[in-house]
Amino acid sequence: MASTDLQRGLAQADAAQRLRDEGYNELAAGHHRSLWRIALAVLREPMFLLLMGAGLIYLLTGDRHEAAILLGFIVVIMTVTTLQEHRTERTLQALRDLSSPRALVLRDGTVTRIPGREVVRGDLLLLNEGDRVPADGVVLEAHELQVDESLLTGESIAVAKQAWGGLGLVAEAQRVAAGTLVVGGQGRIEVTATGDRTALGHIKQSLQDIDPGASPLQREMAALTRRLAVVGLALCLLLTTLVVWQQGDWLAGLLAGITLAMGILPQEFPVILIVFLALGARRIAHQQVLTRHLSAIETLGETTVLCVDKTGTLTQNRMAVAALYADGETWQVDSAATQLPERFHALVEYGVLASEIAPHDPMEQAFHRLAGNYLANTEHLHPDWALVREYELSTDLLAMSHLWQSPAGQQVVAAKGAPEAIADLCHLDSAAQQTLSQAAERMADQGLRVLGFAKAIHSGAHSPDIQHDFDFEFLGLLGLADPLRPEVPAAIRQCHRAGIRVVMITGDHPRTARAIARQAGIADETVLTGAELAQLSTTALAEACSRTSVFARVSPQQKLAIVDALKQRGEVVAMTGDGVNDAPALKAAHIGIAMGRRGTDVAREAASLVLLEDDFSAIVAAVGLGRRIFANLRQAMVYTLGVHIPIIGLSLLPLLLGLPPLLAPIHIAFLELVIDPTCSVVLEAEPATPAQMAQPPRRQNAPLLSTSAFLLSALLGSLATLAALAVYGGALATDWALPQARALAFITLIGAITTLLFSSRRASPSLGGGLQGLSTVGWLVVVVVLALLPAITGIEALASAFTFQPPGILAGLAALALGLACYPGYEALKALFGSGRNEMVERK
Repeated sequence: MASTDLQRGLAQADAAQRLRDEGYNELAAGHHRSLWRIALAVLREPMFLLLMGAGLIYLLTGDRHEAAILLGFIVVIMTVTTLQEHRTERTLQALRDLSSPRALVLRDGTVTRIPGREVVRGDLLLLNEGDRVPADGVVLEAHELQVDESLLTGESIAVAKQAWGGLGLVAEAQRVAAGTLVVGGQGRIEVTATGDRTALGHIKQSLQDIDPGASPLQREMAALTRRLAVVGLALCLLLTTLVVWQQGDWLAGLLAGITLAMGILPQEFPVILIVFLALGARRIAHQQVLTRHLSAIETLGETTVLCVDKTGTLTQNRMAVAALYADGETWQVDSAATQLPERFHALVEYGVLASEIAPHDPMEQAFHRLAGNYLANTEHLHPDWALVREYELSTDLLAMSHLWQSPAGQQVVAAKGAPEAIADLCHLDSAAQQTLSQAAERMADQGLRVLGFAKAIHSGAHSPDIQHDFDFEFLGLLGLADPLRPEVPAAIRQCHRAGIRVVMITGDHPRTARAIARQAGIADETVLTGAELAQLSTTALAEACSRTSVFARVSPQQKLAIVDALKQRGEVVAMTGDGVNDAPALKAAHIGIAMGRRGTDVAREAASLVLLEDDFSAIVAAVGLGRRIFANLRQAMVYTLGVHIPIIGLSLLPLLLGLPPLLAPIHIAFLELVIDPTCSVVLEAEPATPAQMAQPPRRQNAPLLSTSAFLLSALLGSLATLAALAVYGGALATDWALPQARALAFITLIGAITTLLFSSRRASPSLGGGLQGLSTVGWLVVVVVLALLPAITGIEALASAFTFQPPGILAGLAALALGLACYPGYEALKALFGSGRNEMVERK
């Protein structure tokens, strides 16, 4: 083991040097794809195989010039696609790095939280319940430390850990291993191995990743791709047969079939999906919300109920003792007061004894601060006392106790918990219980979190197994103020406007819960307690959850029951949580949201989203972004399908009408350079509209492309097809040369596709809306596309490569104007068949 200062931990400089020497604390990555691997995967895509097939046919027909140009397009498209996927891969890798476990380390005498991958050999780690152990180590201190080692051993029973005394060999019970889980107690360990040198690293080859399966959007995209592939194959065979029958040329028939296949093949769909979700996850990360599973982005826009904890989510989690109650009197804590009345001394004294020695919990820190302010240098503080035993909080008894021993051998017990639980421990009579209850309710009505305290003297040789076996004496109540976050009321109003019901679930007193709910703007007409929930049947619970928005004195296990009841009612549930016991409910919710700062590793691993800052408004912002991402993705799909319709139509219809072929593989390759950037850059970056957070959530599992959206996309594409085909047929009928007619039709098509991009930016019809608010990058894409158009149709050398002949400036401008004139037609079609209007009908 490293020789580490046990009081100060490693020095930052030493830690940095070990990180350089020994590498990051992570297993060799198996998911990262290098640039070359991405390029090879792209090269195997059907689109590129078709392009290479077309190039081969050109070579067989002796047209080396066409083959060389097509090869150049293959290189350009492959480069753009590879760089786009590499950008997405880097985004996903950054998200994976953010989602790695965090570690609490002692360095230079300061406790700090760092990414688990930055832990080094010799670090002193502080472990708490719910932490994932980041590295192998030896236990130096243990307070009822229990570790789940099932990941390594397969044994589900938690293992109790003991502190190593510093002498002799280290026993197995004095070691912890990377990847295991702290399920109880606290401990301090010294790291002995990191990364591949850990026990987990030695057996990593036997660990398999869990495949969560395809998300609904991925399944929908795959099904749509398969359907289009079947239709495309049939049409390609039909076209190939038609050309061979008309011309008797098999190579020409194959080339026509390949051209049509390139037009039908929806190779952009999976690329668009992963790009939108990955970039969307990055946008959400800017709101301090980490996306652990990209599929959660799909569900955000469906959320109908948002279940949140009170402390730290709605409130600031900055606890301060505001009021004390003892011997029938209440004392309001005043920062100007210099002395604490004598009757409250024992209450504050035992409040500290009932807390951890060096607490992380904000409530316990508040007790220590209060004692430091009023009891310093008195006989009521006991830094030399030894903690003998801890009695943990349980679902049966919402109270915990600490058994202490003084240097003189006296043993005392300090208990804290819910007022009713402390009353139960003290065996108060009904009159005393009523007095206590009324005092707690008065404090709770002020929005204070109320805890009761008791003490006991223990004289036996052995400590009892349960807290009830002590003879407790009631000391009093402490009321803690935790101010509401200033941004919460506005965020909750925004949720209500968006059709999302906010449900508060807390372990606090019902009156405290009601007071905070009223301040936040949550419906507080009905408050259900955990005791009342326990009496309800499954059906009655589901009914109660449909009309109740405040739940108090709820145990973590009951959170799962509430989530299940809401799901039974058909709600799409998002839920926040932070503790080990919250993990089942987080996993059961459609979207589990873990607290990043105060949450445990277990909660983070069970959740889909992690709040890097425990801020309620970030959740609402994430929901808004989820709706925006889905809306933009839907519009991108409408645009992409709309663009494919004229490619298909102009590949097939001229031959069916007895006209010369219009499109060749090189034309479709050029169009591919237009489609992908416009979707990935322009439509993905579209800002949210005010309407997106002022309408109900979309229907659960609603398809990305409804029947009306699919029909609209086909109609928009058909309009562009008719415009280009009319120009082509008209030019040939008026004795224009074939290369000039092709150029005019292509100019019209590009104009129509460009205006389709503007129209696709909005689901609802608006003649001016599609032209407003386009980003600088969006305008740049449009300008580049329109600038390339006169080059490939007006410059003789470039035009011949595309089988064009310059048609002249005036004719070219007229063809472009006709394509741009499709825009009013698009808006009219959206007014008649728009998916936005029909989607609202589906929600109802």
